[in-house]
Formats: sequence, structure tokens, C-alpha cells
Amino acid sequence: MSGFVPGDSFLADCPGRLTVELIADKWTVVVLYGLSKGPVRHGELIELIGGISRKMLTQTLRRLETHGLITRHAYAEVPPRVEYELTPLGATLIDPIHMLTEWARANGDAVLDALEADPQPVTHGD
Repeated sequence: MSGFVPGDSFLADCPGRLTVELIADKWTVVVLYGLSKGPVRHGELIELIGGISRKMLTQTLRRLETHGLITRHAYAEVPPRVEYELTPLGATLIDPIHMLTEWARANGDAVLDALEADPQPVTHGD
């Protein structure tokens, strides 16, 4: 018996699991961190993050906006200017992101060492 009961945080359709799935996306944490110092334009995020396509950044920004973690501000200027920034809810993720970053710095070498010691892909059986 797993100890989980219906309504626990990480079961299929619980808010906790849906939120973890959102922030576990490859680009979500990086984009949120990129917005942690204030409003940023799309092109600036591309340069800051590196390795993300414009399309993927746009999709990630839209998803984060839909989930209430960022806001999009379009200014009536020529040429058009759009900036993204964290909502108060999104800002609450910055401290956990910093903690995760510190963990990665402290343990990254150990993770790489384990990978080099056993490079076989992990399979998960039921």
C-alpha cells in the first residue's frame, strides 16, 4: 500500500500535481528566473536564456500567463513593445528556484559522476 489517499497532492488531477507538472517543464523555471529581476522583452529573454527557440519561448510565456504566473504588457507604440513580468504568485516561486539552483550547484558533480558510472538508461517497471 502506497499510503496515498484520494485528494493527496500528487494524484492525477490534484492542483499540486498540475502545478508541479507546469514548473517541471524544461523551460518554465529558466523563464521564471529570467523574469525575476523585473520586466523583460521577448528578445531579451531569448538572449538571456540561450538555447530556446522563439516559438518555444512564446509557448512557455503563454502557458505561464494562462496559469497566472506572469503578465504580458503590450504598449501602444511603434514599433510595438511587449514586456513580460512575474505576477505576485509567480514571484513566490523565485525562492524555491534559488534553493533548487543551490542544490544543483552543490550536487551537480555527484549527479554527473553517477551518470558516468552507469550510463545505461533507466527503465521504470511497475
